[in-house]
Amino acid sequence: MPNLKRRWTVDDLDDLRDDGSRYEVIDGDLFVTPSPSWRHQEAIAELHGMLRAYLRRERVGHAFFAPADVIFSPNRGVQPDIFVVPLVGGHRPGAFADVGRLLLAVEVLSPTTARADRVAKRTLFREEGVTEYWVVDLESRTIERSTPSESRVEVLVDEMTWAPDGVADPLVINVAEYFARVLGDEHTF
Repeated sequence: MPNLKRRWTVDDLDDLRDDGSRYEVIDGDLFVTPSPSWRHQEAIAELHGMLRAYLRRERVGHAFFAPADVIFSPNRGVQPDIFVVPLVGGHRPGAFADVGRLLLAVEVLSPTTARADRVAKRTLFREEGVTEYWVVDLESRTIERSTPSESRVEVLVDEMTWAPDGVADPLVINVAEYFARVLGDEHTF
């Protein structure tokens, strides 16, 4: 019996219409995500701002946000909400192909992406050797951290520390304060 399931490639994405959705391919499967909510975008903006300020002090990488392609192979192309790539000769790279690896990938959960973010992407980023992968859960006000060397997911509710190789000082995020700013209840701090 023939296999009727289509195997998608990154090149196939060029044939899809630009409708505001995010299209990604992981191991031949197509993932389609609708436009994010304002709350989702606020979570990305707040975290990207912290990462960008930190990386201006600790010059080991550069932070980007979606939509921007991260293509590991013809069958693996994604657009993480936020990602950090290493610098090339002290400068930000012009494309993912210039570095071929991520120091950090971050996804902010939404109802339509939770399974893909927690399963398919977590597996992908582990297999691709991404140093850290964070899943930001706005509903539970937690950040889940995964690394390739640890099969367990660490769930953080109080404080999160990120110290990529080559930094003098780590980035320390007060998780409760982060969510308060994102969700609009910062008056509690």
